[in-house]
Amino acid sequence: MQSLPSDASPNHLAVRAELEMLTTEAFRPELADIDRLPTLDIAKLMNGEDATVPTAVAARLPLIAAAIDAIAERMSRGGRLIYAGAGTAGRLGVLDASECPPTFNTTPSQVVGLIAGGREAVVTSIEGAEDSAELARTDLDALTLTPEDTVVGVSASGRTPYAIGAVQHARAHGALTVGLSCNAASALAAAADHGIEIVVGPELVTGSTRLKAGTAQKLVLNMLSTITMIRLGKTYGNLMVDVRASNDKLRARSHRIVALATGATDDEIETALTASNGEVKNAILTILSGVDAPTATRLLTENEGHLRAALAAATTP
Repeated sequence: MQSLPSDASPNHLAVRAELEMLTTEAFRPELADIDRLPTLDIAKLMNGEDATVPTAVAARLPLIAAAIDAIAERMSRGGRLIYAGAGTAGRLGVLDASECPPTFNTTPSQVVGLIAGGREAVVTSIEGAEDSAELARTDLDALTLTPEDTVVGVSASGRTPYAIGAVQHARAHGALTVGLSCNAASALAAAADHGIEIVVGPELVTGSTRLKAGTAQKLVLNMLSTITMIRLGKTYGNLMVDVRASNDKLRARSHRIVALATGATDDEIETALTASNGEVKNAILTILSGVDAPTATRLLTENEGHLRAALAAATTP
């Protein structure tokens, strides 16, 4: 009987067989000579592949919307949005979470990105971390999950133990769970309350799921966070009225947002922003309703931060 190579343990062979069944890992013979093509032709091929991703996402919009409504409901009661993934999927979750505070003025604890192997894994491959469901449980336990939280497991293959372990552990603690993958009938989607499978097909470079699969995951994560924040009143129309003015660019953006929402003069805007300690939402409310800054703060608090509701309350006799 032939002995197994050092890198071909029984488990390794089982994983290889499993990967060969995944659409995201499929080999495309028609692209076998891609390295011989002119650069422009490769770019055209890649661009054509990328153009198919929004259509694949569109096919799952009802599932995405249902997940968003469930997430927003829990976040409105103080829950958190937590992403958990390994490799590219984990990095995308960390990226989406890190962009929420400056965009929507969330605290760093409201939207959290967990990546197998910890923060170091954002820039360095941590070998073996993605194979550990126990590591996912440890990472989530450090956050002290509650039933109001949502854990989104992200994995292109839909088989990553870290992502599946995170979803299973969260569900056992009563948290809402979402499984985002790029293969049909995935174990990740099956483990979650809301399974979202964006099937984008084989990659241009075989198995390189940082390409179409990564793009699909990025698009869906954008939707999960952005539309949830819209539902939570973090925008007024399509204006980022909860933007945190932490640098010159964002201070200029804050001024412009107030201008777009109110049509007020520069002097009126600066006066309102100063009185409101730079809070865009409060400044808009003071200008449009004529209330003072303390009243604007009270009205927004009473209406859970929803500017439209606060405006309605301010103008109600």
